[in-house]
Amino acid sequence: MTGLLNHFLRKCFHSWSRSFHGDLVEASHLIRLEAPIRVEAPDFSPGNETPAATRALAPVIHGAGILKKKKRTGAKARVKENVLSLGLKSGASTALLLVLLSFSFTAFAADKEHGTVIRQATLYVLPGANTGKVAQVDRGRDLVVLEKTNIDSNQPWLKVFVTLVQNEDQVREITGWLPAKVVVTASTPNADQIMFGEAVDSERQAEERGGRKGAAQDAMRLYYRTQEFFPNSPLAGEAMWRSADIRWQLEKSQIMARPSARELDPDARNPMSDEFMKQIMKKFPHTKWADLAAYDLIDNKLCGEWKGLAKCPEKESDLYEKYAHEHPQSPKAAESLYN
Repeated sequence: MTGLLNHFLRKCFHSWSRSFHGDLVEASHLIRLEAPIRVEAPDFSPGNETPAATRALAPVIHGAGILKKKKRTGAKARVKENVLSLGLKSGASTALLLVLLSFSFTAFAADKEHGTVIRQATLYVLPGANTGKVAQVDRGRDLVVLEKTNIDSNQPWLKVFVTLVQNEDQVREITGWLPAKVVVTASTPNADQIMFGEAVDSERQAEERGGRKGAAQDAMRLYYRTQEFFPNSPLAGEAMWRSADIRWQLEKSQIMARPSARELDPDARNPMSDEFMKQIMKKFPHTKWADLAAYDLIDNKLCGEWKGLAKCPEKESDLYEKYAHEHPQSPKAAESLYN
Protein backbone atom coordinates (compact mmCIF):
# COMPACT_ATOMS: atom_id res chain seq x y z
CA MET A 1 0.00 0.00 0.00
CA THR A 2 2.78 2.44 0.94
CA GLY A 3 4.66 1.64 -2.30
CA LEU A 4 1.56 2.32 -4.42
CA LEU A 5 0.91 5.58 -2.59
CA ASN A 6 4.49 6.73 -3.09
CA HIS A 7 4.31 5.83 -6.80
CA PHE A 8 0.99 7.67 -7.22
CA LEU A 9 2.18 10.80 -5.41
CA ARG A 10 5.45 10.93 -7.29
CA LYS A 11 3.67 10.53 -10.63
CA CYS A 12 1.16 13.26 -9.77
CA PHE A 13 3.89 15.50 -8.45
CA HIS A 14 6.00 15.17 -11.62
CA SER A 15 3.04 16.09 -13.80
CA TRP A 16 1.88 18.92 -11.56
CA SER A 17 5.27 20.52 -11.06
CA ARG A 18 6.40 20.86 -14.71
CA SER A 19 5.16 24.46 -14.97
CA PHE A 20 6.59 25.70 -11.67
CA HIS A 21 9.28 23.23 -10.60
CA GLY A 22 11.75 25.94 -9.62
CA ASP A 23 9.09 27.78 -7.61
CA LEU A 24 8.10 24.61 -5.74
CA VAL A 25 11.61 23.82 -4.63
CA GLU A 26 12.11 27.40 -3.49
CA ALA A 27 8.85 27.39 -1.57
CA SER A 28 9.72 24.12 0.10
CA HIS A 29 12.74 25.86 1.56
CA LEU A 30 10.53 28.69 2.81
CA ILE A 31 7.85 26.58 4.50
CA ARG A 32 10.01 23.67 5.58
CA LEU A 33 8.89 21.51 8.44
CA GLU A 34 10.02 22.78 11.82
CA ALA A 35 9.98 19.48 13.72
CA PRO A 36 13.65 18.56 14.12
CA ILE A 37 14.98 15.09 13.51
CA ARG A 38 18.30 13.56 14.34
CA VAL A 39 20.48 13.75 11.29
CA GLU A 40 22.46 10.58 10.50
CA ALA A 41 20.34 8.73 13.06
CA PRO A 42 22.08 10.01 15.18
CA ASP A 43 25.43 11.72 14.65
CA PHE A 44 26.67 11.78 18.29
CA SER A 45 27.25 15.51 18.13
CA PRO A 46 25.33 18.00 20.33
CA GLY A 47 22.83 20.10 18.41
CA ASN A 48 23.15 18.10 15.19
CA GLU A 49 19.54 18.67 14.19
CA THR A 50 18.18 19.56 10.77
CA PRO A 51 14.57 20.28 9.73
CA ALA A 52 13.06 17.23 8.10
CA ALA A 53 12.17 18.81 4.77
CA THR A 54 15.63 20.32 4.41
CA ARG A 55 17.16 16.89 4.94
CA ALA A 56 14.85 15.30 2.37
CA LEU A 57 15.38 18.08 -0.17
CA ALA A 58 19.17 18.09 0.08
CA PRO A 59 19.99 15.82 -2.88
CA VAL A 60 17.59 17.75 -5.12
CA ILE A 61 18.47 21.29 -4.05
CA HIS A 62 22.20 20.80 -3.91
CA GLY A 63 22.39 18.36 -6.81
CA ALA A 64 20.29 20.33 -9.28
CA GLY A 65 21.41 23.78 -8.15
CA ILE A 66 17.97 25.36 -8.49
CA LEU A 67 17.58 26.93 -5.06
CA LYS A 68 18.39 30.45 -6.25
CA LYS A 69 16.46 30.51 -9.54
CA LYS A 70 13.55 32.63 -8.30
CA LYS A 71 13.00 35.39 -5.80
CA ARG A 72 11.68 34.03 -2.54
CA THR A 73 8.47 36.07 -2.31
CA GLY A 74 7.50 35.55 -5.95
CA ALA A 75 8.07 31.82 -5.73
CA LYS A 76 5.95 31.45 -2.63
CA ALA A 77 3.09 33.45 -4.13
CA ARG A 78 3.08 31.53 -7.41
CA VAL A 79 3.12 28.14 -5.67
CA LYS A 80 0.20 29.20 -3.51
CA GLU A 81 -1.68 30.36 -6.60
CA ASN A 82 -1.11 27.04 -8.39
CA VAL A 83 -2.24 25.03 -5.38
CA LEU A 84 -5.32 27.21 -4.84
CA SER A 85 -6.22 26.71 -8.50
CA LEU A 86 -7.11 23.15 -7.53
CA GLY A 87 -10.03 24.59 -5.57
CA LEU A 88 -8.55 24.10 -2.11
CA LYS A 89 -8.58 26.46 0.83
CA SER A 90 -5.33 28.01 2.01
CA GLY A 91 -4.86 25.66 4.99
CA ALA A 92 -5.62 22.58 2.94
CA SER A 93 -3.29 23.72 0.16
CA THR A 94 -0.41 24.13 2.58
CA ALA A 95 -1.06 20.67 4.03
CA LEU A 96 -1.21 19.15 0.55
CA LEU A 97 2.02 20.86 -0.43
CA LEU A 98 3.81 19.57 2.66
CA VAL A 99 2.54 16.03 2.12
CA LEU A 100 3.65 16.04 -1.51
CA LEU A 101 7.04 17.45 -0.57
CA SER A 102 7.50 14.91 2.18
CA PHE A 103 6.61 11.91 0.02
CA SER A 104 8.22 13.01 -3.22
CA PHE A 105 11.52 14.38 -2.00
CA THR A 106 11.99 11.69 0.61
CA ALA A 107 11.64 9.19 -2.21
CA PHE A 108 14.29 11.09 -4.19
CA ALA A 109 16.64 11.13 -1.19
CA ALA A 110 16.10 7.43 -0.60
CA ASP A 111 17.39 6.74 -4.12
CA LYS A 112 20.76 8.27 -3.24
CA GLU A 113 23.55 6.20 -1.73
CA HIS A 114 24.65 6.96 1.82
CA GLY A 115 28.20 6.54 3.00
CA THR A 116 30.83 7.79 5.41
CA VAL A 117 34.48 8.80 5.38
CA ILE A 118 36.98 6.46 7.03
CA ARG A 119 39.75 9.05 7.21
CA GLN A 120 39.64 12.80 7.69
CA ALA A 121 39.31 14.32 4.25
CA THR A 122 39.15 17.71 2.56
CA LEU A 123 35.97 18.64 0.75
CA TYR A 124 36.77 20.43 -2.53
CA VAL A 125 34.77 22.80 -4.73
CA LEU A 126 35.50 20.70 -7.82
CA PRO A 127 36.99 17.24 -8.38
CA GLY A 128 40.74 17.55 -8.00
CA ALA A 129 43.13 18.37 -5.16
CA ASN A 130 44.19 21.59 -6.90
CA THR A 131 40.75 23.21 -6.63
CA GLY A 132 39.38 25.33 -3.79
CA LYS A 133 38.88 23.78 -0.37
CA VAL A 134 35.44 23.87 1.25
CA ALA A 135 35.84 22.14 4.64
CA GLN A 136 37.31 19.22 6.55
CA VAL A 137 35.11 16.16 6.96
CA ASP A 138 35.79 14.03 10.06
CA ARG A 139 35.76 10.26 10.17
CA GLY A 140 32.34 8.69 10.52
CA ARG A 141 30.29 11.62 9.22
CA ASP A 142 27.20 10.59 7.31
CA LEU A 143 27.01 11.77 3.71
CA VAL A 144 24.87 11.34 0.60
CA VAL A 145 26.57 10.54 -2.70
CA LEU A 146 25.13 12.77 -5.42
CA GLU A 147 27.44 12.15 -8.33
CA LYS A 148 30.51 10.21 -9.43
CA THR A 149 33.20 11.19 -11.93
CA ASN A 150 36.49 9.89 -13.32
CA ILE A 151 37.55 13.26 -14.68
CA ASP A 152 40.76 12.99 -12.66
CA SER A 153 42.86 10.27 -14.27
CA ASN A 154 44.60 9.55 -10.97
CA GLN A 155 41.49 8.65 -8.94
CA PRO A 156 37.67 8.76 -9.04
CA TRP A 157 35.82 11.53 -7.18
CA LEU A 158 32.40 11.75 -5.51
CA LYS A 159 30.13 14.75 -5.18
CA VAL A 160 28.53 14.53 -1.75
CA PHE A 161 26.10 16.32 0.53
CA VAL A 162 27.27 16.34 4.13
CA THR A 163 26.17 17.90 7.43
CA LEU A 164 29.03 19.24 9.53
CA VAL A 165 28.59 20.04 13.21
CA GLN A 166 31.13 22.39 14.78
CA ASN A 167 29.23 23.10 18.00
CA GLU A 168 25.66 23.34 19.24
CA ASP A 169 25.06 26.60 17.36
CA GLN A 170 26.96 25.93 14.14
CA VAL A 171 25.60 23.32 11.74
CA ARG A 172 26.67 23.50 8.10
CA GLU A 173 24.98 21.67 5.25
CA ILE A 174 27.29 21.72 2.25
CA THR A 175 28.14 19.95 -0.96
CA GLY A 176 31.54 19.32 -2.44
CA TRP A 177 33.86 16.71 -3.90
CA LEU A 178 35.78 14.00 -2.05
CA PRO A 179 38.29 11.42 -3.28
CA ALA A 180 36.36 8.15 -3.62
CA LYS A 181 39.10 6.24 -1.80
CA VAL A 182 38.19 7.82 1.57
CA VAL A 183 34.45 7.05 1.26
CA VAL A 184 32.83 3.74 2.19
CA THR A 185 29.24 2.94 1.25
CA ALA A 186 26.97 -0.04 1.69
CA SER A 187 28.03 -1.30 -1.75
CA THR A 188 31.75 -1.30 -0.89
CA PRO A 189 33.10 -4.88 -0.63
CA ASN A 190 33.68 -5.89 3.02
CA ALA A 191 32.58 -2.42 4.07
CA ASP A 192 31.50 -3.51 7.56
CA GLN A 193 34.95 -4.94 8.26
CA ILE A 194 36.67 -1.86 6.86
CA MET A 195 34.60 0.55 8.96
CA PHE A 196 34.94 -1.56 12.10
CA GLY A 197 38.70 -1.83 11.60
CA GLU A 198 39.05 1.94 11.19
CA ALA A 199 36.97 2.43 14.34
CA VAL A 200 39.25 0.07 16.28
CA ASP A 201 42.28 2.01 15.04
CA SER A 202 40.78 5.33 16.13
CA GLU A 203 39.87 3.88 19.54
CA ARG A 204 43.44 2.64 19.96
CA GLN A 205 44.79 6.10 19.14
CA ALA A 206 42.40 7.65 21.65
CA GLU A 207 43.73 5.37 24.41
CA GLU A 208 47.36 6.18 23.72
CA ARG A 209 49.09 8.76 25.85
CA GLY A 210 49.05 11.98 23.86
CA GLY A 211 46.85 10.28 21.25
CA ARG A 212 45.24 11.96 18.28
CA LYS A 213 42.77 14.70 19.21
CA GLY A 214 39.17 13.71 18.51
CA ALA A 215 40.08 10.04 17.99
CA ALA A 216 37.48 8.85 20.54
CA GLN A 217 34.69 10.75 18.78
CA ASP A 218 35.86 9.37 15.43
CA ALA A 219 35.74 5.81 16.78
CA MET A 220 32.31 6.44 18.24
CA ARG A 221 30.89 7.57 14.91
CA LEU A 222 32.59 4.83 12.87
CA TYR A 223 31.31 2.09 15.19
CA TYR A 224 27.82 3.51 14.93
CA ARG A 225 27.96 3.69 11.14
CA THR A 226 29.00 0.03 11.04
CA GLN A 227 25.83 -1.17 12.75
CA GLU A 228 23.68 1.47 11.03
CA PHE A 229 24.70 0.48 7.49
CA PHE A 230 25.05 -3.24 8.24
CA PRO A 231 22.52 -4.24 10.94
CA ASN A 232 22.84 -7.91 10.01
CA SER A 233 26.62 -7.99 10.16
CA PRO A 234 28.23 -10.25 12.80
CA LEU A 235 29.99 -7.07 13.96
CA ALA A 236 26.79 -5.04 14.43
CA GLY A 237 26.17 -5.82 18.11
CA GLU A 238 29.73 -5.18 19.21
CA ALA A 239 29.97 -2.05 17.07
CA MET A 240 26.81 -0.60 18.58
CA TRP A 241 27.95 -1.32 22.13
CA ARG A 242 31.44 0.10 21.57
CA SER A 243 29.95 3.26 20.12
CA ALA A 244 27.52 3.66 23.03
CA ASP A 245 30.20 2.88 25.61
CA ILE A 246 32.58 5.52 24.21
CA ARG A 247 29.78 8.06 24.28
CA TRP A 248 28.92 7.00 27.84
CA GLN A 249 32.50 7.35 29.07
CA LEU A 250 32.95 10.77 27.42
CA GLU A 251 29.74 12.05 29.00
CA LYS A 252 30.63 10.48 32.35
CA SER A 253 34.01 12.23 32.45
CA GLN A 254 32.30 15.59 31.99
CA ILE A 255 29.56 14.98 34.56
CA MET A 256 31.88 13.57 37.22
CA ALA A 257 34.12 16.63 36.94
CA ARG A 258 31.34 18.89 38.22
CA PRO A 259 30.84 19.73 41.93
CA SER A 260 27.45 17.98 41.92
CA ALA A 261 29.23 14.66 41.29
CA ARG A 262 30.51 14.70 44.88
CA GLU A 263 27.00 14.76 46.34
CA LEU A 264 25.80 11.70 48.25
CA ASP A 265 22.52 11.43 46.35
CA PRO A 266 22.99 10.39 42.68
CA ASP A 267 19.86 12.39 41.81
CA ALA A 268 21.76 15.56 42.68
CA ARG A 269 23.78 15.29 39.44
CA ASN A 270 22.72 15.04 35.83
CA PRO A 271 22.56 11.40 34.69
CA MET A 272 24.33 10.08 31.64
CA SER A 273 21.96 9.65 28.71
CA ASP A 274 20.81 6.02 28.64
CA GLU A 275 19.19 6.19 25.19
CA PHE A 276 21.84 4.27 23.28
CA MET A 277 22.40 1.67 25.99
CA LYS A 278 18.70 0.89 26.01
CA GLN A 279 18.74 0.61 22.22
CA ILE A 280 21.40 -2.09 22.51
CA MET A 281 19.37 -4.02 25.05
CA LYS A 282 16.35 -3.79 22.75
CA LYS A 283 18.13 -4.72 19.50
CA PHE A 284 20.42 -7.39 20.93
CA PRO A 285 18.62 -8.90 23.94
CA HIS A 286 20.25 -11.74 25.89
CA THR A 287 23.64 -11.08 24.34
CA LYS A 288 27.03 -10.12 25.72
CA TRP A 289 26.48 -6.58 24.44
CA ALA A 290 23.14 -6.19 26.21
CA ASP A 291 24.79 -7.42 29.44
CA LEU A 292 27.59 -4.88 29.12
CA ALA A 293 25.10 -2.09 28.41
CA ALA A 294 23.13 -2.98 31.55
CA TYR A 295 26.34 -2.85 33.58
CA ASP A 296 27.13 0.67 32.39
CA LEU A 297 23.65 1.82 33.39
CA ILE A 298 24.49 1.12 37.05
CA ASP A 299 26.70 4.24 37.01
CA ASN A 300 23.64 6.49 37.11
CA LYS A 301 22.55 4.93 40.44
CA LEU A 302 25.85 5.18 42.30
CA CYS A 303 26.53 7.73 45.02
CA GLY A 304 28.99 10.51 44.39
CA GLU A 305 30.93 10.30 47.66
CA TRP A 306 30.07 7.99 50.54
CA LYS A 307 31.03 10.58 53.18
CA GLY A 308 31.55 7.85 55.78
CA LEU A 309 27.91 6.74 55.73
CA ALA A 310 26.81 3.10 55.45
CA LYS A 311 23.81 3.89 53.28
CA CYS A 312 25.71 4.13 49.98
CA PRO A 313 27.89 1.01 50.29
CA GLU A 314 24.85 -1.08 51.14
CA LYS A 315 22.81 0.35 48.27
CA GLU A 316 25.59 -0.16 45.71
CA SER A 317 26.25 -3.69 46.93
CA ASP A 318 22.60 -4.54 46.34
CA LEU A 319 22.75 -3.06 42.83
CA TYR A 320 25.76 -5.16 41.83
CA GLU A 321 24.36 -8.35 43.38
CA LYS A 322 21.11 -7.84 41.49
CA TYR A 323 23.03 -7.36 38.27
CA ALA A 324 25.01 -10.57 38.76
CA HIS A 325 21.79 -12.47 39.44
CA GLU A 326 20.04 -11.09 36.33
CA HIS A 327 23.07 -11.39 34.04
CA PRO A 328 24.92 -14.55 35.12
CA GLN A 329 26.62 -14.96 31.71
CA SER A 330 27.86 -11.39 31.57
CA PRO A 331 31.62 -10.74 31.33
CA LYS A 332 31.02 -8.33 34.22
CA ALA A 333 29.24 -10.84 36.49
CA ALA A 334 32.31 -11.71 38.56
CA GLU A 335 33.36 -8.08 38.85
CA SER A 336 29.89 -7.06 39.99
CA LEU A 337 29.98 -9.66 42.78
CA TYR A 338 33.38 -8.38 43.86
CA ASN A 339 32.04 -4.83 43.98
